[in-house]
Amino acid sequence: MTLQDTTHSTGLSKDATWWRQAAVYQIYPRSFADSNADGLGDLAGISSRVSYLKDLGIDAVWLSPFYPSALADGGYDVDDYRNVDPRLGTLEDFDQMTDRLHEAGIKVIVDIVPNHSSNLHEWFQAALAAPKGSAERDRYIFRDGSGANGELPPADWESLFGGPAWEPVGDGQWYLHLFAKEQPDFNWSNNEVREDFLKTLRFWSDRGVDGFRVDVAHALTKDIPLANLPTKAELDAHPWDGTHPIWDRDEVHDVYVQWRQVFDEYDPPRIAVAEAWTESDRRPAYARSTGLGQAFNFDLLQADFDAAAFKKIISFNLEQAGIAGSSTTWVYSNHDVVRHATRYGLPLAGDPDYAKKWLLHGADQSELDVELGLRRARAATLLELALPGCAYLYQGEELGLPEVSEISDEQRQDPAFFKNKGVEVGRDGCRVPIPWETGGVSFGFGDAAPHLPQPQAFGPLSVAAQDGKEGSTLELYREALRLRRELQSEESLQWLDSNEGVLAFSRPSGWISITNFSAEPQALPEGALLLSSAPLDADGLLPSATTAWLRRS
Repeated sequence: MTLQDTTHSTGLSKDATWWRQAAVYQIYPRSFADSNADGLGDLAGISSRVSYLKDLGIDAVWLSPFYPSALADGGYDVDDYRNVDPRLGTLEDFDQMTDRLHEAGIKVIVDIVPNHSSNLHEWFQAALAAPKGSAERDRYIFRDGSGANGELPPADWESLFGGPAWEPVGDGQWYLHLFAKEQPDFNWSNNEVREDFLKTLRFWSDRGVDGFRVDVAHALTKDIPLANLPTKAELDAHPWDGTHPIWDRDEVHDVYVQWRQVFDEYDPPRIAVAEAWTESDRRPAYARSTGLGQAFNFDLLQADFDAAAFKKIISFNLEQAGIAGSSTTWVYSNHDVVRHATRYGLPLAGDPDYAKKWLLHGADQSELDVELGLRRARAATLLELALPGCAYLYQGEELGLPEVSEISDEQRQDPAFFKNKGVEVGRDGCRVPIPWETGGVSFGFGDAAPHLPQPQAFGPLSVAAQDGKEGSTLELYREALRLRRELQSEESLQWLDSNEGVLAFSRPSGWISITNFSAEPQALPEGALLLSSAPLDADGLLPSATTAWLRRS
């Protein structure tokens, strides 16, 4: 049986391939717009900004988690997968938001977090109350501790947020949490877990959700023996070849084959994109049409601002997309990484690890070239939007927002910071509420102080300050997204001959993109200039760190 879309849209496309070259805008709900003056963004706040999103020209929004949560990890610790955090609204608010977005022709993608729940989830609370060996505990990964009375962890594994990955429950057993201790890992060998997530997929799909972003998609299935677990050193040395005890096991795709069957019950089919940090040549398996259908490609996010590096990454990922029969994805910023306008202004431009170390060691402003960072970010984004495939944009990047470094230890929220002080600065700097107005208690975010502090520099970068202003980053994004819809064609490109340090390609529609990564101005190819990320110089040449779009007649 195929279920018809139950939305009340008037402007929503029924094209089943809409996602292949979409522009998707990620919203971190708690930091987008606050409608009730509690300092926290909410669903009604998103509804109030639909006209802004429509004017921006995006095809879809992706919502980071909005489920009930104690916020041990920014909402990625989920108490209830089929409800809304009361601080963010109600299911009725969700339905109203979805309807408003659909009426504006904007699809809705929601985050789903299948690797782990919150420790406050009713299932985990039942597991704690039940004896070892019970059905309740089998939904999670419990193991007997070592030592005479189970007082030591089953293994010396470490959480990705720092500290041990096993937590005792007081009866000689320990549970696995690859992330925070408030995020116990599910046991995906348990059929009850699998069936409940199918129920969740249908719950949101029936409410009109168009797709899902799958958190930690490569970690669901695990092979963890009941005793004599491998050591951390053995885990670290194990190849990621489909047999790793934790990461990217081949059988994880059996889960996604089931999910695809659910997605295909709907008309148009629901879509999904995997967050799978794995070996690049194993990424296509997640993007197959029999599975999730698309997988994040984070390669440009990790690349230096360099023509040769960009060309190699683009060519490789277009090839990988062809293997999967999918379309690739392009990402520079999201809720987990230092914003690219800041990364590109640091000595190792684009390197996320260097940017994190810069923040961790005091964010020395003498190392940061703010103007160059924004110039490069604008150029990189214009290049991204010209590529075949799906572009994922993060809220605030259309304003050129930098990473916020002025956050005191007392104001931070990210568990990565608290679990690993001195080693990890955390991700709060990219999650600061975005500015809508030039001033006020929260720059228009709401009528109360925001949950994370905003710097004074946000005023000139606000929506109000950039709206209608020629040359602003906001207007650049609006025009680029408008032209992208007009010029988009087959999912292919042809590289054009160019000087060293210059990257130029054409699309079948006659659309040409050229980016100057070099230090010297460069001549443009023949064609009518449509848009550039910065003005051409007096001689009509393309300046350094600039992208231009042209069209051949």
